Amino acid sequence: METTKQLLGVGSRVNHPAFGEGVVIRLHLAAYDVCFMQYGVKLVGKEYDKWDIIDLIPAEENVTFTEAERSLMKILKAWGEVNEIVDLGDRWENGTLSLIPGEAGLKAKDMPIEAFFHKIVMVRDRLRVMEQRINSSNLTDEEKVNLQQYITKIYGSLTSFNILFKYKEDHFVGEKS
Repeated sequence: METTKQLLGVGSRVNHPAFGEGVVIRLHLAAYDVCFMQYGVKLVGKEYDKWDIIDLIPAEENVTFTEAERSLMKILKAWGEVNEIVDLGDRWENGTLSLIPGEAGLKAKDMPIEAFFHKIVMVRDRLRVMEQRINSSNLTDEEKVNLQQYITKIYGSLTSFNILFKYKEDHFVGEKS
């Protein structure tokens, strides 16, 4: 891995200190669109030099979105499906979630906490995929921002479940005041 200020081409793989591994999917005049596995597409300035370049693909003058898609598909196929491992907090392991109805005579429902936790993690993963699809869609920038705001609010609603996560970096984060 090398850290340098070289002009990256579409398909270049990088490791960003905050966003992790990503792939350059589009070039702009002063920035790159980089698709990060966990955080979706982010705009990163071409002058940014704090990331490691894992695989440098030289920049070409005219790159079409179809070429970017082919490059991204090649990289994703080479690395296989990325499955994030999210740890349940130790205090919850082997626990049970009990749902007790407020109405007398109805039966309570018990569920292993690991199964419930898995469903919460799947919701987060699907939100991230939705976020990536919005970012790579043909929607206008205004439409993308509006949809992103809804996703941020959904993350905010899910912060109640952060107590289940072992590590703070796995927590849901909503709007910051």
